[in-house]
Amino acid sequence: MILKQIPHLVSTVWGGEKLKKYKDPEGSFDGPLGETWEVSTLENGLSLCENKQSLEEALEGKILTYLIKFIDTNKNLSIQVHPDNEYAHIHEDALGKDECWYILDAENNAGIYLGLKDEVTKERLQEAIESGENVNELLNFINVQKGDFFNIPAGSIHAIGEGVTLVEVQQSSGVTYRVWDWNRMGLDGKPRELHVKKAMDVINFKPSANKLEYFQYKNLDSSGLLTSNNYFNARIKVLKAGDESVLSLNGISSIVMLEGTCEIDDTEINEYESAVVKDIESAILKAITDSKVLVVKQI
Repeated sequence: MILKQIPHLVSTVWGGEKLKKYKDPEGSFDGPLGETWEVSTLENGLSLCENKQSLEEALEGKILTYLIKFIDTNKNLSIQVHPDNEYAHIHEDALGKDECWYILDAENNAGIYLGLKDEVTKERLQEAIESGENVNELLNFINVQKGDFFNIPAGSIHAIGEGVTLVEVQQSSGVTYRVWDWNRMGLDGKPRELHVKKAMDVINFKPSANKLEYFQYKNLDSSGLLTSNNYFNARIKVLKAGDESVLSLNGISSIVMLEGTCEIDDTEINEYESAVVKDIESAILKAITDSKVLVVKQI
């Protein structure tokens, strides 16, 4: 069964305008559009099937281990970190959050903040937060371009910078601890809540866990595997118009169109649209135009 999805739209203080072209062509969405939750069973951000049934209901009790988002930034995101399963279970009664990013577009000199610079200790970071320093100066800034990929394990301090559009695949969890938010106000005109104590508990300060190679960096603009973990694997498929590819599927899989238009079992999926594939072991993906597709399979 192919279940095309209607995403949950999220207005954020840092959101941009690019996603509105695909998700709000009538211009009815109010505010900057930062995230679209394309494939989600989280209660506070359910994606819907075309019949308006929630994906959670359509899966009939089956557990979805991942969540897929498009993210577009007009300003920097907060510097933040996500806990692992053990910490999240104890403190939030929730799952932790591993995630990964595939860059779809980036303005000149745009980038991400990822990992701490050499010799930044827990004490040094705490001091910077308490004394009102610009915390971003303690993180590595990495210029990004289309096709860049980064895996972000739980415990990794990070922020997406302004001028970046990406697709995120993450563990199905909503737990985020903000470390620093650029001394700005939220959409309600008030400072957004920080979670410094919990963040300091979970940040991985090991030097080896703050190096670029730890984040599985690669630039992939052709077909290939992005990453595989305990929850999902994510792969890019690049097809020329008329090409066909047989997809071996298991569990609950998702097809996300990054460029172009494809058909899967006679269901057309256009650029920036997503579909969940349920109870099908294999399917034929046919490119109507030159296409780039993200295929996510549940482990």
